[in-house]
Amino acid sequence: MSAGPSTPAGAWLDAVRWDADGLVPVIAQEQGSGDVLMFAWMNREALALTAELGRAVYYSRSRQRLWRKGEESGHVQQVHEIRLDCDQDVVLLKVTQLGHEPGIACHTGRHSCFFERLEGRGADARWQAVDAVLKDPDTIYAR
Repeated sequence: MSAGPSTPAGAWLDAVRWDADGLVPVIAQEQGSGDVLMFAWMNREALALTAELGRAVYYSRSRQRLWRKGEESGHVQQVHEIRLDCDQDVVLLKVTQLGHEPGIACHTGRHSCFFERLEGRGADARWQAVDAVLKDPDTIYAR
């Protein structure tokens, strides 16, 4: 995941279209299944560290700091590929979800953060959780 021989170190980061806050949206996709696991944000430092370490590092907007995926839960993401979309304003990570309970990416103890599906139509539409909790989040984030 390093720069090519003719690319100055760090120049690849300049190709990213950072938003006004210096952030870029990131989608984490499971390499094996193709499941979309989560959505997060990265700043320049987080993306550079992710590429260097081969492990997902995000930027937490609520905490205003870098967030190494798995630092509290142990559910880390090994990064196999980093891709940039055609507008250069969204990053896609192809990852393997590792940890004490492999396959848990969501803080709710589920495989994916996208566990709710819209059921019904019109005024009867509602969000329904359709993926099981694999581990109680209170046991994952014991404080």
